[in-house]
Amino acid sequence: MQTQYFKEWSNCLNRDMEFIVYGHAGKPILVLPSQNGKFSDYEGWGMIEPYRSRIEAGQVQVFSIDSMDGETFDNKGGDLGHRMYMHEQWMHYITDEVYPRMMQINGSGMKAMVTGCSMGAYHAANVYFRRPDLFDKCLAQSGVYETKWLLTENPEYGDSNTYNNSPVLYLQNLPSDHYYMDLYRQGQCVIVVGQGAWDEECLASTRDLDFICASKGIPVWFDYWGKDVNHDWPWWKVELGYFLDKML
Repeated sequence: MQTQYFKEWSNCLNRDMEFIVYGHAGKPILVLPSQNGKFSDYEGWGMIEPYRSRIEAGQVQVFSIDSMDGETFDNKGGDLGHRMYMHEQWMHYITDEVYPRMMQINGSGMKAMVTGCSMGAYHAANVYFRRPDLFDKCLAQSGVYETKWLLTENPEYGDSNTYNNSPVLYLQNLPSDHYYMDLYRQGQCVIVVGQGAWDEECLASTRDLDFICASKGIPVWFDYWGKDVNHDWPWWKVELGYFLDKML
């Protein structure tokens, strides 16, 4: 399996950012890291293995990047406005810098899929719902979908950046004739959550998003796994293998 490591300057974030690419061709897939994660974590937890045969066959090419959570949601002592500004800058890094670089490296002209686990699921769903013009598939595993669950020291804090990064909020106000609705109908989004240990908040938030998407007619496959399914990597690996067969 071919792998390539990159460290490149980001104008959005004013620093070098690292990422790794698995594979040489196929559907581009962007992996967004879990809480305060590094580009290498996904492979470290065994999550590349379910892709391996597809990567080696040239069916998919997986791109894994760094998070900024340490300066945003995890920066509990920092100014909330600045933290959310930095998160929005990270979103611009993804759409304005990472995505064009993915397209350049991949060369297929296909839209990308986005995925992630835990906080990475939040990031993945947020990226998909905000930019269905770039991403036509999403697999979000055990996430929360409103910033109140992440800004635990002040869950009622709100500004334009918290609103624009809370799918539960901005989707409920999306006009029924917005052109994104056609893109959602053409895409494929799967949001899965377990009902076991440590997934209580994710389960509650997933149900909120499920209600909003159903009420707006936004097609999303919400899948609720059993009470034995915990918020942990071994289960996410099982889920990933199951849904890759459904999505690729």
